Amino acid sequence: MIEIKKGEVIDAVKGEYSGVNAMTEKKSGGAVDRIFLHSIFEYPHTSCGCFEAIAFYIPEVDGLGVVHRSFKGTTPFGIPFSTMAGQTGGGQQLEGFAGVAIEYVRSPKFFIADGGHDRLVWLPKDLKERFYDDIPEGVRDKIATEEDATDLDSLKAYLEKVNHPVVSRWKTEEAAPAPGAPVAEISELTMPMSGMPIAAGGGITITFKNAKIYAEKVIIKKK
Repeated sequence: MIEIKKGEVIDAVKGEYSGVNAMTEKKSGGAVDRIFLHSIFEYPHTSCGCFEAIAFYIPEVDGLGVVHRSFKGTTPFGIPFSTMAGQTGGGQQLEGFAGVAIEYVRSPKFFIADGGHDRLVWLPKDLKERFYDDIPEGVRDKIATEEDATDLDSLKAYLEKVNHPVVSRWKTEEAAPAPGAPVAEISELTMPMSGMPIAAGGGITITFKNAKIYAEKVIIKKK
C-alpha cells in the first residue's frame, strides 16, 4: 500500500488536492495529471477495473446513475455493467464515467460538486433499498430503478411523474435567452473529420463544454 498525502486544497468541493494530482501524474506516467474526487465531469478520477460499481452520467435527463457489478440487468442506456466497465477501467479518464465503491452512494459527499444526491436518478432496486435511509428524504422516493425505467424514454417519463429535482434543471436549460441577451449566430459551421476522436465502432464523439448553442440545423458530413 502507498500512502497518498492530499497536499494543498485546490478545490474543496470538487475534491482536488495537489498531492493527489502529483501522485496521479507520477503513477500514470504523465498520462493524467489532474483529478476530481467528487465530480464526474472534466477530470473524474481514474480506475483500474476492480471497482464495485460505476457511476455514469445520463445526458438525456441530465442526471447520474449507479450500477454495481452484481446487477445482471441493463442500465437505461440499454447496456449492462460488463460493457460499461470496459470503457471505464484501464486507467482511463473518461468524463461522465467513474468507478466507485458501493458505499460511496451513502456518502454525504456523493458527487457533491455535481449536485449530490439530487442529481441521482437511477439505481438498481437492491442498492436503492440498501441505502434508502442514507439518501436525503426529498429525493429517495424519486430515484428510478429497473422496475420503474427500462430505457431512456421511460426514465424521463418517470422522473417527470415524480417531479425529481433534476426536472427543474431541464426547465432552466430549455429556457430561452433573456430579452436583449447577446446570442451568437452561426449560419454554417464546418468541422473537419481529421483529428476528431473516432470510436472503434465508427461513431463520432463531439463534446461542447460550457456552451449554449442555438441552431436551426447542424450538418456533419463525412468526406
